[in-house]
Amino acid sequence: MNLILLIMAFCVGVAMSVQAAVNTQLAASIGANSVVAAFVSFACGTIVLGGMALSRGGLGPTFAALATQPAWKFAGGFLGAAFVFGTVFLAPRIGLLSLIVLVIAGQLITSMAIDHFGLIHMAARKVSGVRMLGAGVVALGVAVTLFGERIVAGFGR
Repeated sequence: MNLILLIMAFCVGVAMSVQAAVNTQLAASIGANSVVAAFVSFACGTIVLGGMALSRGGLGPTFAALATQPAWKFAGGFLGAAFVFGTVFLAPRIGLLSLIVLVIAGQLITSMAIDHFGLIHMAARKVSGVRMLGAGVVALGVAVTLFGERIVAGFGR
């Protein structure tokens, strides 16, 4: 795999954590309104992406092609909104670390299923035993992150 692409993926993970923290602070500063904070986040992102789209040739031909797309292909926007709202709502309630490890666990399980079975019209990439082991190690890390202190305290009794 291309090292630059792997570094970019890592940076996306960094951005997710920072985004959750920034949006949580925005929500707190506007009266704990998670929905408005998520809306503002999306509005800012829409402006940036709109500018980038215009700089790459405009939106006209793309908008024309949108009319022919099946409705399920628009689910990404709803899922993105749910993600941003979920992070803004959950981070102050369960903590950023718990939120992110659970997000990673959910992404890991779902991504393995999508890759393995070629779901949502993605290319099928069989999940090997070694990758399953790696996922298990990550799942164990999630469990230790979430419950490790209770487990250690239980041994001290």
